[in-house]
Amino acid sequence: MNAAFEKKYGVKVRAWRAASEKVLQRTVAEARAGRDEVDLVDSNSVPLELLRRQGLLQAVRSAHHADLIPAAVPEHREWAWARLSVFVQAYNTRLIRQADLPASYGDLLDPRWRGKLGIEASDEDWFAEVVRTLGEEKGLKLFRDLAAKNGLSVRRGHSLLAQMVASGEVPFALTVYNFTADQLKGQGAPLEWFTLSPAIAHGNGFAVIRRAPHPHAALLYYEFMIGDDGQRILADRKSVPTSKKIRTVLDRGALKIIDPVLLVDQGERWAKLYEEIIVKGSR
Repeated sequence: MNAAFEKKYGVKVRAWRAASEKVLQRTVAEARAGRDEVDLVDSNSVPLELLRRQGLLQAVRSAHHADLIPAAVPEHREWAWARLSVFVQAYNTRLIRQADLPASYGDLLDPRWRGKLGIEASDEDWFAEVVRTLGEEKGLKLFRDLAAKNGLSVRRGHSLLAQMVASGEVPFALTVYNFTADQLKGQGAPLEWFTLSPAIAHGNGFAVIRRAPHPHAALLYYEFMIGDDGQRILADRKSVPTSKKIRTVLDRGALKIIDPVLLVDQGERWAKLYEEIIVKGSR
């Protein structure tokens, strides 16, 4: 992606890659210390919301905003989502027949799924949206029953979980990212994926830092990523771009997109529920 930008504009990109929490911490720490070294942040929606609340982001007006799905551009315009990371259900095709797949989350309570289910260790954002969509009382009961009756193999890391599905160690995973599943499938792994309703996604996007040392370059990169060039590159890489101009396998209109404001305001509560019901409840 950076190479494509550099080739088009001749602007050198210096990137620092890390987990979203570390990106957030470094950006905030440097801002507090008066070290204005960051031009642009690429992260998922919760860190972007936290940076906004710290007053570190610059509102942007772009002609490309009109091309994006409505959820991708909040009213404050201090970030824009360039892509969606969709949680899909993945299964090993040598161990599970397509005809036996569940049609709903409730179907996973069938005893046939005992010992076959896996989930990532920190997907409280996915959990919160599924539970809220099902109805909180009903949703919490469903997952308590699922963990108690059939068990969930809790693994840390979405890539690891997807690889375990491919190897057969975890026959069926509840929370694998669509692009990871597609990559493994493309490599010949015996893996397929589908989505149970509600299908959940979270936004990943870009924000220009208010005191960016290179504001024009930052805006140029921002425009590149949400414009036609960046969106086509994302689609070619099996990501789900937010531009309505780009056709995708997944119906973006049917996705339940995680609300970062809700997660920031209620994140601690949902993290505790996930730990209690999913992580500890499956032991």
